[in-house]
Amino acid sequence: MSELVRIRKWEEFKRLAIELKPDAVVYSIDQNGMSETKELTCLRLILPARNAYYVYVDFPKGSKGNTLRETGIPIHENRGARCLEDQDIIKFIRASLGRENLPVYSFWTA
Repeated sequence: MSELVRIRKWEEFKRLAIELKPDAVVYSIDQNGMSETKELTCLRLILPARNAYYVYVDFPKGSKGNTLRETGIPIHENRGARCLEDQDIIKFIRASLGRENLPVYSFWTA
């Protein structure tokens, strides 16, 4: 059975992803429980590895921040609702890990 390991810092998640060379990375865009409108501005990254699943979560920078705290991924506004966009996440992960062809899947479409 695989263990679930929570990673608290982006740099640690990035180091593991480079070291473990996963076949893919999975992400989900989650509701921000601290927001009155429950906007979709939290990012969960999942790194499936041989003996564990490594999970990292990033949150908005401040209550009105326009980027995520550690990754710096931009938060967009669409019809008055703040949200993350799939293409920003995919592009960021591939560039950060230096693997332009790395499969990056949304949790809901994987």
